Amino acid sequence: MGRSIVITSGKGGTGKTMFASNMGALLAMRGKSVVLLDMDLGLRNLDLYLGLENRIVYNVMDVLSGMCGIGKALIRDKRFKSLYLIAAAPSRDDRDVTPLHMDVLCRKLKEKFDYVIIDSPAGIGEAFSLAAAGADQAVIVTEAETASIRDADQVDRELMKMGIDTRCCVLNKVNAELMAVGAVPSIADISRDLRVRLNGIIQYDDNVFIATNRGVPIVMKQGTYIERNFSRILDRIISDGDEREKRLGQKAIDERHRAARKSRDRVGK
Repeated sequence: MGRSIVITSGKGGTGKTMFASNMGALLAMRGKSVVLLDMDLGLRNLDLYLGLENRIVYNVMDVLSGMCGIGKALIRDKRFKSLYLIAAAPSRDDRDVTPLHMDVLCRKLKEKFDYVIIDSPAGIGEAFSLAAAGADQAVIVTEAETASIRDADQVDRELMKMGIDTRCCVLNKVNAELMAVGAVPSIADISRDLRVRLNGIIQYDDNVFIATNRGVPIVMKQGTYIERNFSRILDRIISDGDEREKRLGQKAIDERHRAARKSRDRVGK
């Protein structure tokens, strides 16, 4: 089975979709099979960030509602051997879908792909709960801004309530000069205010902005400091997921041992 990771944020504009697209591209560059699932219903942008906007026929709501199968909604990014997109609905869609539908879809996708990367809508609410319903772990993208940090903490609380225990935060658009003079919260302040672990820092760079507007994941330009930084952040996220799977595996082993002991006790009696 593959692994599903929801990319979320407390407020809009933090770079959540940029991070999701580059994470998917970097995993594909490593030879992993990846599907990017846009769950920002009515406000889809992941297709633009990948330059795939002209190839969309079916969307995720078509799949969740049973209008079409998964295969029809999958769009392969031809620049990569194994990167696919399922786009969000382009406008508000009132078809009746539930978190259970999403959980089933993620399970099916994990049978086909190594990674399912879910781009969640910003904030909390029903759309957020739907997007995160099938996630094994979560990445919260935030900025060095008081409101963004507080909102990120609230999202973290909601994820914890949903039982997603493997979570981390990525700090995006960091302006080192502003941070140095105390104009924005420091790394120490942010780490203190967020209970979730900080897994990476992305410096503000115009090149990231240019790349997303061109529909090109910036990690495709290998050897740059940006690509190396993304790669290190991805390594930490994957490591978190590996630790989660080890815990689950040990838990399953312990449960089998308990069941065996109970069985032996019954036989002894």
